[in-house]
Amino acid sequence: MDVKSAFLNGVIKEDVYVEQPPEFESSQFPNHVFKLKKVLYGLKQAPRAWYERLSSFLLDRGFQKGSVDITLFLQKVKEEILIVQIYVDDILFGSSDKNLCDEFSKTMSNEFEMSMMGELNYFLGFSVKQMDNGTFLSQSKYIKDILKKYEMDSAKPMNTPMSSTIQLDKDPSGKSVDQKKYRGMIGSLLYLTASRPDIMFSVCLCARFQADPKESHLTAVKRILRYLLGTPNLGIWYPRHSTSFEILGYSDSDFAGCRIDRKSTSGTCQFIGQSLVSWSSRKQNSVALSTAEAEYIAVGSCVAQVLWLKQQILDLGLPVGTISIMCDNTSAICISKNPIQHSRTKHIDIRHHFIRDHVAKGDIELHHITTGDQLADIFTKPLAFDTFSTLRTRLDVIDINA
Repeated sequence: MDVKSAFLNGVIKEDVYVEQPPEFESSQFPNHVFKLKKVLYGLKQAPRAWYERLSSFLLDRGFQKGSVDITLFLQKVKEEILIVQIYVDDILFGSSDKNLCDEFSKTMSNEFEMSMMGELNYFLGFSVKQMDNGTFLSQSKYIKDILKKYEMDSAKPMNTPMSSTIQLDKDPSGKSVDQKKYRGMIGSLLYLTASRPDIMFSVCLCARFQADPKESHLTAVKRILRYLLGTPNLGIWYPRHSTSFEILGYSDSDFAGCRIDRKSTSGTCQFIGQSLVSWSSRKQNSVALSTAEAEYIAVGSCVAQVLWLKQQILDLGLPVGTISIMCDNTSAICISKNPIQHSRTKHIDIRHHFIRDHVAKGDIELHHITTGDQLADIFTKPLAFDTFSTLRTRLDVIDINA
C-alpha cells in the first residue's frame, strides 16, 4: 500500500511562512506571505507531521503502537492479529485473517488517497517470494545492477568474498584510488548486507578504509563483487511452519584482528525459531586485553539485541522464555556468572556488566559450544571455502533455484 502525496496529509503545528509561489501571487496583497496549515515537501517538519497524523488515525481505531519499534502497529481481534509496518509513505500489512486485511485496506482508502500494490513481491530493492512452505528474501536484481554499474558483470567469479589469508591495513605506500567511486561501492554493498549476511564481515572490513582508499582496498572490494557475480541468486530462507518462537543468539569475537589499532571484531547473529532475523559485524570501541574480554564484550552486544527481539515478540502477544546465547569461550561465560569483581575484569567498561543482571534474573543463559558449531564465526574473520560455505548454508542463505 502506497500513500499518494503522504506529507501533504500532515498538519503543521509550528508557525511557518512561505513566499507567494510564482504565478500564484495575490494581486491585492503582493507583499504578503502565506502561513502554512499543512506541511509541504521539503520542510524538515514534514516526516514528523505525517507520522503523527497517521499514528493518531491508527491509535483512534484500536491499534497499539510497538513499545520498541514505534513504526509498528498491532490490532488484536479475538484470536486474530493485524500487523501494520510503516516506512515513510509505504505501508506493509498482514494478518492471520484475510478479512482484517480487507477491512484495513478499505479504512485507509477512505481516509487517505492510496494505491494498493497487492501482495508483497518487491519492496525497496528486495524480492519477496511467498510460497506454501516459506518465504524467500533476496536482492538478485540489485546485485545485477551494481555489477553492471561498476563494470564487474564480465569478471571471473570467486567462491568466497575474501581470501582467508588477506591482511588489510592502511597501506600508506599504496596507490590512491578514486575516493568517490570507492565510497559508492561500499555504500551499495552495505545496503546489500540486509539480505546477504555472508558478505557482512568483508564489506564492513573494507568500509574502514573509506577515508584514504588504496589499490589493495579496491582489489578487496572487487573480490566481493566477483563473489556476488557467482552467487547472485542467494538469499535468506524463512520456513513457514516454524516449531517455536524461541530466541537463540550466537556470539563470537576475534582478538586484536584489526592491524591498525589492534581492536577486536564482534560478530553476532540471532534466530527466532529456525529463522535468522538479525546479524552484525562490528569493531569494538576499545582494545581488549584478553580473548575473554573480547568475547565478553561481543556477548554484551548479542544480549542487547536479543532483549530488543524479546520485546518485539512480547508485543505480538507471544510468550518468551529464557533466551539462550551460544558462546565458544568458557572464560566469558564464567565472567557473566561470577558477581565478584576480580582484577582481571575490573577494567571492563561497566556498561558491559549488565549481562550479569540478566543472567541472575534468568532472562539469559550462556551456553558453551565448539568453534565448529559457532555460526557467528562468519562475522568475525575471513574463512576458507569449506568452512564458509557450511556456515552460510546453516544460516539459511541459499539459492532456492539451485
